[in-house]
Amino acid sequence: MKKERTAPERASVPLSRKEFLLGSAAVGLGMALPDGLSTPPPGISSAPSHSKESCIPPEVQITLLYTADIHAQLHTHDEFFWENGKSVFRKRGGLAVLKTMIQSLRQQNPGRTILIDGGDYFHGHGVASLTEGEALIPLFNNLGYDLMLPGNWEVVYKKQKMLYDMGHTLAAKICANMWHATDDEYNGDLIYPPYWIKVIDGIKLGFIGYTDHLIPKRQSPAYSKGIRFEHADKSVAKYVRYLRQIEGCHGVFLVTHMGLAQQVGLANNPVCQGVDFILGADTHERVRTPIQGKYTRVVECGAFGSFIGKLDLHFRDGKLSDYTYQLLDVDPAKYPPDPELQAMIQQVAAPFEKEMKRVIGRTSTPLLRYFVLETPMDNLITDAMMWKFKPDIALSNGFRFCQPLAVDPQKGEAEITKEFLWNMLPVDAEIKSGVVTGKQLWNWLEKELENAFAKDPSRRFGGWFVRFSGMQVNFTINNDFGQRLNWVKVKGEPLDLEREYTIIACEREGDPDDVLCRLEGVKNPLRTGFFMHAVLEEYLAAHPVVSPKLEGRAIATDYPPTLLTQLQGTSYEFH
Repeated sequence: MKKERTAPERASVPLSRKEFLLGSAAVGLGMALPDGLSTPPPGISSAPSHSKESCIPPEVQITLLYTADIHAQLHTHDEFFWENGKSVFRKRGGLAVLKTMIQSLRQQNPGRTILIDGGDYFHGHGVASLTEGEALIPLFNNLGYDLMLPGNWEVVYKKQKMLYDMGHTLAAKICANMWHATDDEYNGDLIYPPYWIKVIDGIKLGFIGYTDHLIPKRQSPAYSKGIRFEHADKSVAKYVRYLRQIEGCHGVFLVTHMGLAQQVGLANNPVCQGVDFILGADTHERVRTPIQGKYTRVVECGAFGSFIGKLDLHFRDGKLSDYTYQLLDVDPAKYPPDPELQAMIQQVAAPFEKEMKRVIGRTSTPLLRYFVLETPMDNLITDAMMWKFKPDIALSNGFRFCQPLAVDPQKGEAEITKEFLWNMLPVDAEIKSGVVTGKQLWNWLEKELENAFAKDPSRRFGGWFVRFSGMQVNFTINNDFGQRLNWVKVKGEPLDLEREYTIIACEREGDPDDVLCRLEGVKNPLRTGFFMHAVLEEYLAAHPVVSPKLEGRAIATDYPPTLLTQLQGTSYEFH
């Protein structure tokens, strides 16, 4: 017996009219659940009281397959691993390989497997950017997802395009903390239903969706214009109560795109009482053993289609009695690409193939973006900006997207193609210059350190620490906000708080004119008319073989330069 719903039906117990009102999925929109539901007794039951009256087999195993942060990576690519203190690269991913693996895993538990994506699917590759995500729609549908969540980059093509791209997928969509603005035709309604219910062999599972409430600050404000966000902790408890007490769900899961630190913080929040798992995303972390919080467990399943999280849920007499979790590599040596999907990929990529394969430079060192403090990839980008415009400081956001580019040990170098440039910079932003004081730089750096390492997880941005060229920054991560910086040098000289410095960075669409890379009050802001892709291509033409590496531009006194996660205070390690 299988049954699925995205809006509540009448429960078997009498409800008041107020209690019965819940977010409707009509016309793809949701309404907020009222706060008037009764408070649950201590220790929310993991199964409804009437479970023994249902036709539920005594033993049921349900499998959740989970991907996230694919970032539109169509093809098998280099992937980075950290083993014995060293970088190791292996071939992983590719959507056609992913499909073969999904089919194989589904066959292990046929009819009882649910496939979920946790967001950031439509952004991160040239084909995605040049078609505003549309080319990725048929590929997603061919993979056969049951459920999806909007990530922080689903807004990159603006609100209407996000609605179109996600609306044309066949999977159910959920998100309990994204609302239309009150001044449009949807009048403040939830954009997507807050939850989704799936019934397999009488076992009812409820999934509640949340994306990062900090999207308008993390990214160009214009991307999310017309959308309002709220932190997950404002509504988790009421939806859990509804799914447990009214719908009678045997299992409740949060599908979140908030970053591992925020998600672990949520797992330690009492609002998550009654949640079995948080299926997390955003920071591309590879959780191989679920992280146990005070109230629930957290997993996150890597990025770029390189991994699948596999969670097997074991129910006995209608109660979740046990589970097993694995983070599995999407390995092309084990799973040949699916011919049907591979043909579709070639078809959507064909109009762009010649340009994507164009070699624009070479590197003798690996290009990667996994380290939290400083990365070779962003050193290359900011060095190109310094070379072109010769400011005092060049800045770049702490992006995470882009799989690595490994160097062939026999050739001693790797080709940088236009496709890889799109992977590094999926938004070809205009470069903007300005003038700031040393005091402004100091205060801004303190804010950026807080964004990355705030002790309150709900305040942490999903991105890593900001990147730069022309500057050295020494800090202590575990210090309090406003007290992390130890010293700053610009071009080898101590930062002068009274002096003015020229800076350059990417324009963020929607920011006030005097804001540059979240640095406010910039003097003499000027759009240069040059765009990032052209500057990188010009730099690589002038430097035929580059060799970017870690140089000590960002130095933490309490963590190594190879720090690979924002999350401290647990046994979790990225590898």
